[in-house]
Amino acid sequence: MKIQLKRLNDNYHFETVNERGNVIHLDNKSEPNPQGASPMELLLMGIAGCSGIDIVMILKKQQLEIKDLRMDVEGFRKDDGTVPNTFTRIHVKVYLEGDIPANKAQRAAALSFEKYCSVAMMLEKAAEITYDVTVNGKPVE
Repeated sequence: MKIQLKRLNDNYHFETVNERGNVIHLDNKSEPNPQGASPMELLLMGIAGCSGIDIVMILKKQQLEIKDLRMDVEGFRKDDGTVPNTFTRIHVKVYLEGDIPANKAQRAAALSFEKYCSVAMMLEKAAEITYDVTVNGKPVE
């Protein structure tokens, strides 16, 4: 797995490209008009994408119909001025719509965050990862 990075302006705007030609823009979020996601935001996007793939795959294998999948991911960092300012906790809210039993949705999320998602497995070494699941507007207990 390889990516390339190219600086696009005289500040912090970068373009990254993977081996398949997919492009992601990065920038310093403290710039007045950032032109891309910050590297720390990309980590949160990575856990959402990785887990989303897992959850869809697990539910599809059970032949369950997923009408929609959304996630809200929030990263919590130390606010004490230390550098590096890493995430100490990440919380993911998973929202599923469709003909999906609550227990199967919860199990799919658990398998993803606790076993299959490579991004979560890497990040959990540095930050506590928690999640909750909502199916068709109802929180799963």
